[in-house]
Amino acid sequence: MNDLDQTRLDQWRKNNDAYLEAALSWLRLRLEQKAGPLAPASPAALPPRGRFFERRMSTPASSFDAIPSPKRITDADIAKAADAMKAAEAPQPAGPTGSLPPPALITLSQQLGLSHFERYMLLLCIAMELDPRMATLCARVHGDANRAYPTFALALSVFVEERSWDIVSPERPLRHWRLIEINQPGALPLTTSPLRADERIVNHVKGLHYLDDRLASLAMPLAGDDGLTKLPASQQEIVDAIVARWQQARSLAALPVVQLVGPDAPGKQLIARQAVTGLGLHLYRMPIEMLPTHAADLETFARLWQRESILLPVALYLDAQEADSSTAAEGQGVTPANMALTRFLMRSEGFFYVSTREMWPNLGRPHAALDVTMPTTAEQKMTWATLLGSSAEEDTPGLLSSQFNLNLVTIQQIAQAALSAKPADAQALTDMLWDACRVSARPRLDTLAQRLEPKATWQDLVLPDEETQTLRQVVDQVRQRNKVYQEWGFAAKMNRGLGISALFAGESGTGKTMAAEVMANHLRLNLYRIDLSAVVSKYIGETEKNLRRLFDAAEYGGAILFFDEADALFGKRSEVKDSHDRYANIEINYLLQRMEAYRGLAILATNMKSALDPAFMRRLRFIVNFPFPGPAERKRMWQKVYPADTPTNGLDYDWLARLNLTGGSIHNIALNAAFLAAQAGSKVTMPLLLEAARTELRKIGRPVNEAELRWQALQGAGV
Repeated sequence: MNDLDQTRLDQWRKNNDAYLEAALSWLRLRLEQKAGPLAPASPAALPPRGRFFERRMSTPASSFDAIPSPKRITDADIAKAADAMKAAEAPQPAGPTGSLPPPALITLSQQLGLSHFERYMLLLCIAMELDPRMATLCARVHGDANRAYPTFALALSVFVEERSWDIVSPERPLRHWRLIEINQPGALPLTTSPLRADERIVNHVKGLHYLDDRLASLAMPLAGDDGLTKLPASQQEIVDAIVARWQQARSLAALPVVQLVGPDAPGKQLIARQAVTGLGLHLYRMPIEMLPTHAADLETFARLWQRESILLPVALYLDAQEADSSTAAEGQGVTPANMALTRFLMRSEGFFYVSTREMWPNLGRPHAALDVTMPTTAEQKMTWATLLGSSAEEDTPGLLSSQFNLNLVTIQQIAQAALSAKPADAQALTDMLWDACRVSARPRLDTLAQRLEPKATWQDLVLPDEETQTLRQVVDQVRQRNKVYQEWGFAAKMNRGLGISALFAGESGTGKTMAAEVMANHLRLNLYRIDLSAVVSKYIGETEKNLRRLFDAAEYGGAILFFDEADALFGKRSEVKDSHDRYANIEINYLLQRMEAYRGLAILATNMKSALDPAFMRRLRFIVNFPFPGPAERKRMWQKVYPADTPTNGLDYDWLARLNLTGGSIHNIALNAAFLAAQAGSKVTMPLLLEAARTELRKIGRPVNEAELRWQALQGAGV
């Protein structure tokens, strides 16, 4: 019925109302026949004529109309009403488009497997909401004015020819599908307890179609117009596989659950919507944390949802994207949400998606796991080109698709926002798109790593020419990835290693972090420093899970990952002596695989190059050694250390270069001297720098050799 056009829907509603009117008329006659006619009251019992009309005017119409007629109802009257009801329930022609569906009560009875007796029982309960005279008729059949409600006993006594005692069984449709509600207080027998039709069923029979209120508070519609008329070929294949699998299994007792695996939540939702649209289903989304955890509540939810999947029909997208699946296979430490999901799927039938980051091997019923990846680089490039048209520079789609790995929804949102801003020219549009893509990836990573704001430039970096050239080569490879991998075909020959990894080795303070900032600033990419305390965990499997989330999030924006003190995380694999060694090696192996598969730039910084695993060293594309700076490099550092606005006086850079310090220590001395000058109200001078140098040497544990700091004496001697 949901697929009917408005004209046919209006006609169907008229037919449905006519059927309900005929069915209620037939039901009233059955009840009146069972109750029998009331004897007319004696004249003495009747009120005076004037008072009678006053009473009629002050009495509710429902109470007055419920006064039965003294006429006796015959079998012929009932047969005539039954014929009218049967004629109304037959499919009605609707012109050249074919017949209209049967009335809602008939369709519901067929879908849920109700017998004639159960249908009449349900009609009796529904009639209480549609016809106010039914309460009085029920009371008359019961012979008790206080029992103005339907019961199983009443139905068994009225519908004698069709009755069946198994109607009271909880396994029969009326109770199994929660079509009726039973109010059984205290020790009242089940057969004489008041019955009431479920509100959702009453409205469905009247022709109102909506999701049950008890489910609507937990599941939200997953629908909308994304403006994407066509999915890329790689994702359309997944849609076709889902539709084919469900169409083939529709004749089976249980449809397989479709498990959508991968980190791209928006892409999976888009695929799920496209698939159910082809099957004529309405899609709803619910986080698995919303599933009831109490067994009785979960059973009720499962039956109500299965009932809705038959009546509407609907499909459910169970979002377990952020749930922990590490125990799905071994069954240890299973969360209440995971247990509820498994039990719900075991107790339900219908169309279900389960969205997970990694495959869950045990869902409690047959399922098909489908990997959902981002659109390919070529597909993303085509999408950018289609959305931007001629507004951007020719190489902009290739530039964006090679650096950022985004889903179609995000690409569309970024493109529309940039175009609506109406930038001045094509280059301004490209810059705006680049910045928007970079920002879109930040929320995923900001909670997993520390973002560094790169400010250093090539002019600030002091390194030997060979190391500087290597850094520039790394930057050039990042910028030219699209041409080499995609246009020149290297990506088709490589399954992994599409990313770029570099090792920065050198003592603390030699410029490793600054070099990473310079590269990020030049490439205009986000730079994240990995906090090892937030990644490495003593709990088995937690380290891999943290790193998986980190790398998955970084893939979206091609961010630069900077692993500081990497020797602590990527150290040598040890000989297995106990279970701790075995799991430590598993963590290292996982790291090696993810580093090799990561599409972006990963920089590892270490003070002890020899501590790294040789197998890991083989997977590095670049190794940049940061040597301890010599006198010439230290002089350049001193000359660059102060901003142009800092007041200085008489700084002897040649003499300062004699101090055997790293760039980090030079920066600290210069900064501390600036604070000393600010406090003294003077310019930065050599004595202040020497005082700051003494403080820095004590901090790093080096003895203060006053002979090295005899600048004034040397100046006085003319040295």
